[in-house]
Amino acid sequence: MLNKKKKNNKNFINQNNEYETRKKKLQNIRQIGFDFPNHFKPNISIPKIYKKYIVKNHQELKKIHKTVKITGRMIQQRIMGKASFIIIKNMQDKIQIYVTETKISSEIYQKQFKTWDLGDILGIEGTIFKTKTQELSIYCTKIYLLCKSLRPLPNKFHGLLNQETKYRQRYLDLITNPQSMENFKTRSKTLTIIRNFMHNNNFIEVETPILQNIPGGATAKPFKTYHNTLHKKMYLRISPELYLKKLIIGGFNRIYEISRNFRNEGISSKHNPEFTMMELYMTYSNYQDLMNFIEKLMQIIIKKIIGSYKIKYNTNVLNLSPPYQRFTMKESILHYYPNIHKSDLKNLEITKKIANTLDINVKNHWNIGKIISEIFETTIEKKLIQPTFITEYPIEISPLSRRNNIKKHIADRFEFFIGGIEIGNGFSELNDSEDQKKRFLQQDNNKNQLTNQKISYNKEYITAMEYGLPPTAGLGIGIDRLIMIITNQKNIRDIILFPTLRNSKKNKI
Repeated sequence: MLNKKKKNNKNFINQNNEYETRKKKLQNIRQIGFDFPNHFKPNISIPKIYKKYIVKNHQELKKIHKTVKITGRMIQQRIMGKASFIIIKNMQDKIQIYVTETKISSEIYQKQFKTWDLGDILGIEGTIFKTKTQELSIYCTKIYLLCKSLRPLPNKFHGLLNQETKYRQRYLDLITNPQSMENFKTRSKTLTIIRNFMHNNNFIEVETPILQNIPGGATAKPFKTYHNTLHKKMYLRISPELYLKKLIIGGFNRIYEISRNFRNEGISSKHNPEFTMMELYMTYSNYQDLMNFIEKLMQIIIKKIIGSYKIKYNTNVLNLSPPYQRFTMKESILHYYPNIHKSDLKNLEITKKIANTLDINVKNHWNIGKIISEIFETTIEKKLIQPTFITEYPIEISPLSRRNNIKKHIADRFEFFIGGIEIGNGFSELNDSEDQKKRFLQQDNNKNQLTNQKISYNKEYITAMEYGLPPTAGLGIGIDRLIMIITNQKNIRDIILFPTLRNSKKNKI
């Protein structure tokens, strides 16, 4: 431990010395007129250079004599007297630059270029050629320092390895770890595919308030804030659900929102207090339609991103080709615990004993539906590796779902799992305003008992429902978790650019 501490102190001193050295370099070049120029305009991207010229040989490139202007961050530097090779990087794309004293002048080469550091951002003008090793490169004719980097980059061979630093200083992660950049580009591409799919299926994208008067989201705990002008407490949204359903009442038939939501609860590898989800509603549809809808959506996303329906997640190969397996909640428990009998899950005392043997701390006020759902969440969810729909959720834990016509104790609801992670939650919407009011009151009564805090149910939503909510199906998809699966990441922080973190105990230079 002592050696590690000495090593960290040594690294801190080295980085601090490097910082001071670079600051002096900046002071020196300011004196000769450097002012962080903003005049250089690239005329081609690095990928386009490769796409257009990689197939050309040296003689063809010499004949074409194509002059290009590109920009990038210098990440490698090999100085050899009067000639040098550097590598510049723009996003995750890199290209080699050949710089000589004869081309850019002795004055610029010796007194400026050779003093520049890794991390500096450059503008390059030159011609495309291939080296003796057939590496596509640019023969530099003009070079400009566009921005001076005062802090040294992480080790060029190992990149940024410290996980906490990756999350706190995401820019360093993106500079040094190509896979991180690729993951976030995949995230953006996935959202574009989703939006295109929704529009092709006649959905309209809408926006609802982030600041809300009454916290929604069933039993989730909200973030609280205060509006100074209106002199009232407000809450960051847990879910856009009630606002979206008001729009359905207002006459929209198919709507969706990709929204930022907030839950003032725990942090884990699958939970971030601020998260992204897509919520959609379509009229004259039910939860069965939604399951078919998800299969089509997943099919499109995976095919366009991966190029195949089979993807690797952790140590498993997932097959995203529909149809996906479907279990009721009780069937899933019986499937993974063959020693439990179907009749056992109809008896409260036996179900309690089963839960206790599985190390589930059963609360006195829990009914049989709640206990069964706890058994499922605690022991079964993580076993659902291949794409799976779980249906027949207890009505007690589904306050906004429609009751099943035959089995009144269950909801017309499902949850969707991949890789042992819940990805989506959908149901046929409850559109009986009187039943909804009773459930809200019961839900708030339960909250009051648990928190000893007076909570008011959403009267505005009940009023809206009394004007008539058409038969509707609603679905929420966790975008962050979906990206985890697509990019094969085990931690949600790796696919959120700036995840929520505890206060750092370390002083950063």
